[in-house]
Amino acid sequence: MSAGLACSCITASLTRTRPYLASTISLLPFLSPSLLPPSPRYLFSNTRSYAMANTDEVKTKLKAGGKKKEVKKETGLGMSFKKDENFGEWYSEVVVNAEMIEYYDISGCYILRPWTMAIWEVMQEFFDAEIKKMKIKNCYFPLFVSPGVLEKEKDHIEGFAPEVAWVTKSGKSDLEVPIAIRPTSETVMYPYYSKWIRGHRDLPLRLNQWCNVVRWEFSNPTPFIRSREFLWQEGHTAFATQAEADVEVLEILELYRRIYEEFLAVPVIKGKKSEREKFAGGYYTTSVEAFIPNTGRGVQGATSHCLGQNFAKMFEITYENEKGEKAMVWQNSWAYSTRTIGVMVMTHGDDKGLVLPPKVAAVQVIVIPVPFKDADTQAIFDACTSTAKSLSEAGIHAETDLRDNYSPGWKYSHWEMKGVPLRLEIGPKDLANSQVRAVRRDNSAKKDIPMANLVDQVKELLDTIQQNLFDVAKQKRDACIQIVRTWDEFVEALAQKKLILAPWCDEEEVEEDVKRRTKGETGAAKTLCSPFDQPELEEGTLCFASGKPAKKWTYWGKSY
Repeated sequence: MSAGLACSCITASLTRTRPYLASTISLLPFLSPSLLPPSPRYLFSNTRSYAMANTDEVKTKLKAGGKKKEVKKETGLGMSFKKDENFGEWYSEVVVNAEMIEYYDISGCYILRPWTMAIWEVMQEFFDAEIKKMKIKNCYFPLFVSPGVLEKEKDHIEGFAPEVAWVTKSGKSDLEVPIAIRPTSETVMYPYYSKWIRGHRDLPLRLNQWCNVVRWEFSNPTPFIRSREFLWQEGHTAFATQAEADVEVLEILELYRRIYEEFLAVPVIKGKKSEREKFAGGYYTTSVEAFIPNTGRGVQGATSHCLGQNFAKMFEITYENEKGEKAMVWQNSWAYSTRTIGVMVMTHGDDKGLVLPPKVAAVQVIVIPVPFKDADTQAIFDACTSTAKSLSEAGIHAETDLRDNYSPGWKYSHWEMKGVPLRLEIGPKDLANSQVRAVRRDNSAKKDIPMANLVDQVKELLDTIQQNLFDVAKQKRDACIQIVRTWDEFVEALAQKKLILAPWCDEEEVEEDVKRRTKGETGAAKTLCSPFDQPELEEGTLCFASGKPAKKWTYWGKSY
């Protein structure tokens, strides 16, 4: 490709995303950095300190008196919005600029780019291996549902009816019977469970599928958090006894906790949903709940439901027990989705962009050459390649950025935006001293690492980053938890974006009343979960909302 053609491609690309850069970028093949006009932050930086600054300070000698004037310049690669000032716009900008998603021409649907899919695949690999240890097998059921089957369980369909998308035409012809697109698969799968389960030897039946689902009727879609189509896994199991079902519910919930806390470094609370918030048609629902301090909103991270025998009755899923008697199965369903990724972005991201926990990062270490004018550039490039190779051979996801049409500073900003956990820089001094400069994404801390100890120290740093991300997130989350005992305290805490723990009488009417009363004041509040780890409930403790005797401690708040 000629220099002119390459320049045109770069210009076209940047004109679409950052039009104000086009005139500068079009001159790149023909001008040295020293001849270019004042440019955005990072773009032509050649030093570490210059690149790491929040704003560049270009010192220019003025002929009059030889004085220096500092000119601050904004970045062309940085964020337009700050997380603490405009969270919604910040989040939308991060997921696009970090190359996680691309917006599609249908509202609420998003293209998941490779950077996102790599995160999903790590979680998928872990979870799939764990459920296979539990003798759960993968399968796949069709996307489409007939109306008769979908409407068989009344409470279930009432819970999902507003979100169901329907296929009503084929070409120019109306379908005689519309076909629903699955919002979830209970009614898709259970007619066949009835067919496959005949005797006690057919139990337990434990299936999982990795698929997409569609939930349509809502406003204000948010990438990952609230999408019209999303990826998930959904498990559907049948047992002879409630005891077996109860055990599995908690085993699966623990796997979900591990996904959030051990992989995504996001603290969650395990607990039970209220009757009002439980899965439609289910017996009881457990969940892991995350909390976003910046918005003061909870996020239902994943759910594990005991369906009881309700669906078994509707779909006639019975078996002959060991005594030759006809019995009804006990069922569970459980799922987590790509929402997990959105929670991670919201929790760890900062004003430079995405921050990835090392365990889910497609690139854990990026190696960047920092050549100077008189340095042996090829030797530096070779050292970068060798460094990345050594790390890769040790099982670390390492890559180099050897592009010669971007400055080191531009690369720093680019990989910070994408959230790569650790950056290694190699310049002439590093080469001479047989070392690399390591810069952490989570806190910008720098450290020189001898080449002789490279692999061990990088592994240690990645482990430290993973743990630090969790510790910081938990500290921020815990600082938002507020215990209240009265209605006035509750309203005040809600206005302050707190995660509220309050004594509650566990009555649906009271829960509905709380939602109604707060809707006009601070935004509707609801129960998030009643934690399994219950604080002591002293005798005589009253419900904060009704004044009736309290039965449990429950987390309340606004939610996504």
